[in-house]
Amino acid sequence: MRTYKQLTYEQRCQIEALNKSDLSQKAIAAIINVSQSCISRELSRNKGERGYRHNQAQQKAVTRRQLTAKPYKMTAELIDEIEDKLIVKWSPEQISGWLLVEQDICISHEAIYRHVWADKAAGGDLYKYLRRRTRKYKTRSSNGKTRSGQIKNRVSIDDRPIIVDEKSRVGDWEIDTDPNFSI
Repeated sequence: MRTYKQLTYEQRCQIEALNKSDLSQKAIAAIINVSQSCISRELSRNKGERGYRHNQAQQKAVTRRQLTAKPYKMTAELIDEIEDKLIVKWSPEQISGWLLVEQDICISHEAIYRHVWADKAAGGDLYKYLRRRTRKYKTRSSNGKTRSGQIKNRVSIDDRPIIVDEKSRVGDWEIDTDPNFSI
């Protein structure tokens, strides 16, 4: 499995030189040892009016990286504020909205719920301050479907006795439950 690495300045210099020599994106990718889609993205994202230039591409990449949203970590002070709001019966949704409006901090209500449930697992009692006890997520089987509506210990129709196919006994008949169906 490959790990993601951003292109370096030197790789951008190589891309510019190889691109000017009219090599295909696939050939450039093989020489630089990155995927062809990486070269395609690089050329389309970072080209200017005069084509792809390595200095301009590097500057655009650095600018984009600086403008990305920085993830907020739940610091001790922030956790204290969240817990204070929970104790006075604020919902995690309200706390999340309040943090965004008042402090310009974007923490999802789901992150707050995760904190509450982690606290409960550690023996804490924050979950008692929730307005209502939320349902836990339903566990799903390995194929991603819920188990609700399944008959336990069911037997496949392929495994039924051969005598049922003869329809010689009462109860072996199958009928349509359509109200418009008539015999």
